[in-house]
Amino acid sequence: MRTLNLGILAHVDAGKTSLTERLLYTAGVIDHLGRVDSGDTQTDTLALERQRGITIKTAVTSFVTGSGDRARVINLIDTPGHPDFIAEVERVLDILDCVILVISAVEGVQAQTRVLTRALRRVGVPTLILVNKIDRAGARTDELLAEIEARLRVAVVPLSRVEEAGSRRARTIAYASTDPIFHDSLVERLSRGDDQLLDDFVADRHLSAGRLGASLVSQTIRCQVCPVIFGSAITGAGMDQLMAVIADILPATEPVTDADPSGVVFKIDRGTRGEKIAYVRSFGGRIAERDMVTLLGSDDRTTQQKVSRITVFDRAGEPTGGPLEAGRIGKLWGLAEARIGDQIGTGARHRLDHYFTAPTLETVVSPVDDADRGPLRVALDQLAEQDPLINVRQDDAHGELSVCLYGEVQKEVIGATLLTDFGIDATFSESSTICVERPVGVGTAVEFMRDAANPFLATVGLRVEPEAGGSGITFDLEKSVHGTMPVAFFTAVEETVYETCRQALHGWQLIDARITLTHTGYAPRQSHAHQGFSKSMSSTGADFRDLTPLVVMAALRSAATEVLEPVHRFRLELPAALLDRIYPVLAAHGAIPQPPVTDGTVVVMEGDIPAGEVHGLEQELPSLTRGEGVLDSPFDRYRPVVGRPPERRRTDRNPLDRSEYLLRATRGKGARI
Repeated sequence: MRTLNLGILAHVDAGKTSLTERLLYTAGVIDHLGRVDSGDTQTDTLALERQRGITIKTAVTSFVTGSGDRARVINLIDTPGHPDFIAEVERVLDILDCVILVISAVEGVQAQTRVLTRALRRVGVPTLILVNKIDRAGARTDELLAEIEARLRVAVVPLSRVEEAGSRRARTIAYASTDPIFHDSLVERLSRGDDQLLDDFVADRHLSAGRLGASLVSQTIRCQVCPVIFGSAITGAGMDQLMAVIADILPATEPVTDADPSGVVFKIDRGTRGEKIAYVRSFGGRIAERDMVTLLGSDDRTTQQKVSRITVFDRAGEPTGGPLEAGRIGKLWGLAEARIGDQIGTGARHRLDHYFTAPTLETVVSPVDDADRGPLRVALDQLAEQDPLINVRQDDAHGELSVCLYGEVQKEVIGATLLTDFGIDATFSESSTICVERPVGVGTAVEFMRDAANPFLATVGLRVEPEAGGSGITFDLEKSVHGTMPVAFFTAVEETVYETCRQALHGWQLIDARITLTHTGYAPRQSHAHQGFSKSMSSTGADFRDLTPLVVMAALRSAATEVLEPVHRFRLELPAALLDRIYPVLAAHGAIPQPPVTDGTVVVMEGDIPAGEVHGLEQELPSLTRGEGVLDSPFDRYRPVVGRPPERRRTDRNPLDRSEYLLRATRGKGARI
């Protein structure tokens, strides 16, 4: 049976979870419609989700549509809409076959809608747009379609129209292929991406429903167009047509059973006894209980793990056992070493990529009871399994633990989770901005073995040079360094380079840099006469791991780095009468607004604001605008810091202080011969 892994994505409060509930109800899987505000939906199962009325964790549920050869399993992946939990969305983009992008008919295109659309274009996931909440006062239709095309830069193909929009009687009318106006409109829209379609139309002046439908399916799959359905997840308007589009237009996966098992881990959870549970999307082959599977990490670590239990999502339930077939999503027990992004199998690449920026805020987490300091680290490590981007950071010198954040709501959720799930009452420092560093020029450095200043039996030379924005860190080998040196020593240098780049000259993560290994040298395995292998005479991996940070920092000093701060792009709507009051507040938060656009009694203003000032502006806005101001502020870019660059306290052995570093690195190792 074919499978369609269908993501539900949207800005917060656009109606994703309500849509998931409605689709399950329409498919006959559930006989009662749960509501977000009642806390009884199928996918928002966490107590925190029910208390707050928002989705925090990605959830999977399933139903079957069609019969016979047309039968297909639909896995619905409900994702968070709040920007603080964008990492949950990122982790599912690579496992999806298609997406329903939900847009409110009232609020229209919002900040998160634009962020998600950009990511979907990068990934190339076919997208269907549902304009939801047509029953709410202020619902828009034709005007909203123009807004979607203009602001999201996508080609839309509306498949229905709305009658009595903005009332509880709102209903949708599907366009008929026999309608000449719809026929010509469809030809006009589809011919932009199908030259043959235009030629056929010019020749015949009328195209069959089958010909138009085939072109619509083809262009949807190639992400050239986005079909649009109007509806209401609350009243059920338009849901039958939506189900038909899911069955007839969106592409399902044909199972590849005659292949080695392959898949990807996209979510980690913990069971009631603390056991690790890996959520896996299977791409090929078959995984059964008691099978040994190969886990390949993004850092190229490889482990063999035995699957002890499997459940597969099916009809909103999880039957015990398996197997996990190609195309399906299941939960696997026994993979104790599994991490998010791990690939199952060593064949085709199925690792997860990054499509959104890393968190731009960090905070220090401290237990209220000092006796909880050890358990706090364990708890944070488990939370980092589920969300690696919180990046738990331990400063042993000052006895502090810190985590990275997308926003203040995420901080509140982490605090509540620590208390409810682990029994740890914790406090958080005021959030601070996470900057980054990038090289300004080209820098080189080399440390030669047996030089008086180098106590390690290793030669390492590196060149650092800037790369294009968004390229991260690239590690290369100069052709001249290939030789007889053991592969393990090359690996030690590469791994240490990446680790060292987490704290560059000013303590921030290095980005947009190419680092090339230019010199190598080692001492072959030697021993004293009639004795075994001697570390004092032969190079070890530790020599390269200890020396590399010194060379990285010397090369960075030669290149010089600049510190960049994260900047958000804000869009502020407020009553026109309050415009004069907002300028001094924006200036106080370091925001740089563009000229406002007035639409009747409402003003729309866009501009830049430092990431660290967003929360402060959010807190002031309600009282400043009498609750009528609406602020969207997604991350936009990094920009160079003006003035003295901020420093981040180091948590490593500080290779910038050579004498202290060498003292720590060589302590207890004895002298070299």
